[in-house]
Amino acid sequence: MSFNLQNDQEESGIMAEINMTPMVDVMLVLLIIFMITLPVIQQAVKVELPKANSVRNEVKPESIQLSIDAKGQIFWNSTPIDLETFNGYAEKAAQKEPQPEINLRADKSVKYEYVAQVLAASRRAGLTKLGFVTEPN
Repeated sequence: MSFNLQNDQEESGIMAEINMTPMVDVMLVLLIIFMITLPVIQQAVKVELPKANSVRNEVKPESIQLSIDAKGQIFWNSTPIDLETFNGYAEKAAQKEPQPEINLRADKSVKYEYVAQVLAASRRAGLTKLGFVTEPN
């Protein structure tokens, strides 16, 4: 490929020309490299690999419904219990792995004293996953 300039340089015999040979040499070397390495990559030993699951099986924690009615009666999963029985249940639940989630549902007219007693007993037993359940507006 050459360029001819239409001015004084043509008369003096100077011609500007781009030398394509180095670019062609580089392209041929790259082509040869790809031709040699591609079959090597594709020729692998056929092996039947074993199946394995690397995802950790997570055990979902148990969910316990703890309710306090308007009279201050405590319910553990719909079973009426007193505060002393709740202490025993809470201690057993705190020792489980993973620790169960306690969903506390308290009546809106219950005295704060009953809710505070249940919260204090839960804390003493070592329960950490305690949540309050409310109704949306």
